Amino acid sequence: MGMMGALVKNPGEVVALVKLKAAAAKIAKQIPPEEHWAFAYTMLQKVSRSFSLVIQQLGPELRNAVCVFYLVLRALDTVEDDTSIPADVKVPILQAFHRHIYDRDWHFSCGEKDYKVLMDKFRYVSTAFLELGKGYQEAIEDITRRMGAGMAKFICKEVETVDDYDEYCHYVAGLVGLGLSKLFYAAGLEDLASDSLSNSMGLFLQKTNIIRDYLEDINEIPKSRMFWPRQIWSKYANKLEDLKYEENSTKAVECLNDMVTNALMHAEDCLTYMAALKDIAIFRFCAIPQVMAIGTLALCYNNLEVFRGVVKMRRGLTARVIDQTKTMADVYGAFYDFSSMLKAKVNDKDPNAVLTRKRVEAIQKICVSSGLLNKRGLRVCNTQPTISPMLIIVAVVLLAILLATLSK
Repeated sequence: MGMMGALVKNPGEVVALVKLKAAAAKIAKQIPPEEHWAFAYTMLQKVSRSFSLVIQQLGPELRNAVCVFYLVLRALDTVEDDTSIPADVKVPILQAFHRHIYDRDWHFSCGEKDYKVLMDKFRYVSTAFLELGKGYQEAIEDITRRMGAGMAKFICKEVETVDDYDEYCHYVAGLVGLGLSKLFYAAGLEDLASDSLSNSMGLFLQKTNIIRDYLEDINEIPKSRMFWPRQIWSKYANKLEDLKYEENSTKAVECLNDMVTNALMHAEDCLTYMAALKDIAIFRFCAIPQVMAIGTLALCYNNLEVFRGVVKMRRGLTARVIDQTKTMADVYGAFYDFSSMLKAKVNDKDPNAVLTRKRVEAIQKICVSSGLLNKRGLRVCNTQPTISPMLIIVAVVLLAILLATLSK
């Protein structure tokens, strides 16, 4: 009923949801016949359904390279995330991972569920990797080597300062941005973007995930892995886990707002990076996650639910973002709307209120100065029109069809 209520309030999202479900069903039927590629794309859908949808924006050759790149880094991340692996075992694997991708016989059992399958059958990923063009292979190897070394460094190092935080996020996500830029360049479709802009593309997404996933990460078994920098959270609590307790709610929200404000510093670079893209498929591939990130930050800001459960954009709005993010005008519009939503939640009593407003206004200035806001097709925060009874009936019927499709 919660989903139905959301769709009745936002009937324009029904069509987007139906289209998204149809696209997912189409992708599921387009698994390549070769065993290793079938494994790669099937596994991609299992470990990241949203990414498997976004990657379909790309042409076949680049799509294969990005699919393999994602799975290699997902496997690397699975090793890093498995807190049951002793450090003296984990570190050498992380440091040598860039060599393992050339070995069709290599595998390492770790992780859980689909991630364990990925690791146990990693030979299929290696086989797919070895079929890529040399330029793609070199880019993937380089980023895997640098990321593995960085992850190994932070196995025995806490995230103490904001500089540590930026360095960690660079290793696990900024390098993804650099790698993707290299793949786009190797495909001959884009100029090679600067490292600083590519890095910001990754950091914006990673910091959003770190903020959103506070409760899941703090409750990780057998041992929590947290990346909120002590330099920030120590201003509000004696221990990071204290923020999840009700008696610390006020300080928890202030700390959360501090973290969101820190993430916002990368938004301007992201807009600059996306505005320079020439290929429409690559543009959509890059833009959709970034719009989702600014939307998620707007929802998380000043929201105590980050410490109680899961905060994420509703499915209908996510479907609209995927369906309607087609031009830079749409991106400017979404960033402007979501930053306005965030700005409206800023409380003058918040310790970082002035800085938060400054960063939001910097984002809005870029969006307005583009001169494209009136050309956007995507509007994420527009006032809802009055809904007629007939429109509600239509929305319910379409929802019933959607739910029937989902149950098959």
